[in-house]
Amino acid sequence: MIKTFSEYLGAGVVKKVRPDPERAKSLIKIADRKINSLGENIRKVGISNENANDYIEYCYDLLMAIVRARMLLSGLNASGQGAHEAEVSYLHVLDFKEKDVQFLDRMRYFRNGMLYYGTILDKEYAEEVIKFTREIYSKLR
Repeated sequence: MIKTFSEYLGAGVVKKVRPDPERAKSLIKIADRKINSLGENIRKVGISNENANDYIEYCYDLLMAIVRARMLLSGLNASGQGAHEAEVSYLHVLDFKEKDVQFLDRMRYFRNGMLYYGTILDKEYAEEVIKFTREIYSKLR
């Protein structure tokens, strides 16, 4: 179970910083470019077991870019051990439903598995992730 955002703040994983609208704007541009590229790639190539991991990683990265942008606009920055969990937990602050927070946390967990342990995910999970990404992207944005 993911901790509350205030626990990450209290543990020093999240620090208060000067709001950085320029960096936030840059992260949002990156996320916008990635969501458009994702759609284009899906139209041209489709979704398969062969590219499932790529799409899942792409979706996670673009969602986290927006979360980081929102945090920076609020004068918050996460770093070090537990930073990704803290960023996912920030969805609570943004009033997202618990099921959405849990889904993004599972994405985080599986992304780490892909990067560090060679976890292979399938087309069905990639389709779930893409649907989720499209649904919450505009809410985050």
